[in-house]
Amino acid sequence: MKVVILAGGKGSRISFYTQKIPKPMIKIGNIPMLVHIISIYKDYGFNEFIIAAGYKSKIINDYFLKYKKFENIKIINTGINSETGERIKKLKEYLKNGENFLLTYGDGVSNINIKNLIKFHLKHKKIATMTAVRPPIKFGELTVGKNNKVKKFLEKPQLNRGWINGGFFVLNKKIFRYLRGKNLVFERKPLSKLCKDGELRAYMHNGYWKCMDNLSEKNQLEEIYKKKKTIWKIK
Repeated sequence: MKVVILAGGKGSRISFYTQKIPKPMIKIGNIPMLVHIISIYKDYGFNEFIIAAGYKSKIINDYFLKYKKFENIKIINTGINSETGERIKKLKEYLKNGENFLLTYGDGVSNINIKNLIKFHLKHKKIATMTAVRPPIKFGELTVGKNNKVKKFLEKPQLNRGWINGGFFVLNKKIFRYLRGKNLVFERKPLSKLCKDGELRAYMHNGYWKCMDNLSEKNQLEEIYKKKKTIWKIK
């Protein structure tokens, strides 16, 4: 099964870095976020990758040309201003072999069990599986006891209520029926239509998940990496 990683956006909310490099090439430790994500899938035996690049795509292309250990990785320039749905649609010819493919974003890591995700998808036999995750709290959480004594403090824990789109999709090739029109944002009309048609299922992941959406989140991931406590796995 092939793995598609959406890596073409401009990443304007983390422009301190993205003025010079694409967001997925921002390093956590000495490793680009994109490589962290690839390694998650490689740990489960997946070796065919398609990178849907766009903004500053040459930097991504040059990186993977330089490091020979990365094989079976196609870098496809899907356009600087393309929306997520358009990027996926432009990859149709590269995904014609095989019933299903994996899809994720180029800015998030997780300790999700990819094999269990696929088993779930194959069991329900619908077009799309989205991984649902608990959103992180933006601030530290306190447990306060008598006399205002702080009994417990958790620095920005995961919420134990509510669910959000965590990426890490499994998609049947029938998904391309839903990718029509221009300026197509995958997370809007296509997912809404899949939901309406009963073709979208959620794989509930209660474990670790983190998106690098801004400078603060980048720094949090950096701290985890420095402490050698990466909850996602790097080989």
